[in-house]
Amino acid sequence: MKTLVIVCLMLSASALHTSAQSSPPSVYLEELTWTELRDAIRSGKTTALIPIGGTEQSGPDMALGKHNIRVKILSGMIAQGLGNAIVAPVVAYVPEGSINPATSHMRYPGTITVADETFEKTIEYAARSLRLGGFQNIVMLGDHGGYQQMEKAVAAKLNREWAGTSVHVLACEEYYRASAEGFDAILKSRGYSADEIGRHAGLADTSLQLAVAPETVRADRARSGSDRSRGDGSEGDPRKASAELGNLGVNEIVSTTIAAIRKRAAQR
Repeated sequence: MKTLVIVCLMLSASALHTSAQSSPPSVYLEELTWTELRDAIRSGKTTALIPIGGTEQSGPDMALGKHNIRVKILSGMIAQGLGNAIVAPVVAYVPEGSINPATSHMRYPGTITVADETFEKTIEYAARSLRLGGFQNIVMLGDHGGYQQMEKAVAAKLNREWAGTSVHVLACEEYYRASAEGFDAILKSRGYSADEIGRHAGLADTSLQLAVAPETVRADRARSGSDRSRGDGSEGDPRKASAELGNLGVNEIVSTTIAAIRKRAAQR
């Protein structure tokens, strides 16, 4: 009996080892060793995606890390679709308003903000680091509307500095537009009103989250909220949100972003 148990354990270990060897390498930089990353870049994975999230309130029904979790998952899908991309760690500390007096999302516990210049330096040096590592195409994917212009300013600065080299930086605003305007249009075509869709923690926002990370949604706390000034932090009505609707938004974001990145690469 003891011999049989040992043989079974050895076979199980061998199967696990074989499975690990056959698994495709991760697209997430932080899950790779430096030599695995080096080899991936040498093999042609020269596009780096910088996912940018934010730690902020999203009403009573979604976790504070909504943007961080969502942008990481969607960036992974985009990297898989591109076939030549690696996803850098999520930038979770972003401008969310002032502290004294507290404005915007900073009026709610758990929201974390940084100064605009701090944020800009963070994404600038993330790009500089990735260039040093061998990446040729550096793409910023921002899941939040408040810092889109800052992304574009940093990308423009680096592109001026690196003009004449093979490295290019793209602030991919198509990603954010697909998650807002594109997905909103899809929901409206299905009969949902602008008040239901909302701008923050409403039908659209909550459906996207249910599609990518349902464990971060508290469905029992979802309620209609037309104005954050009412105190719950939401704008819209998340009560009809579903993963099925969210997957429509996921497909829109992923396909639109992949097409935009490939178009920009072809134009260089």
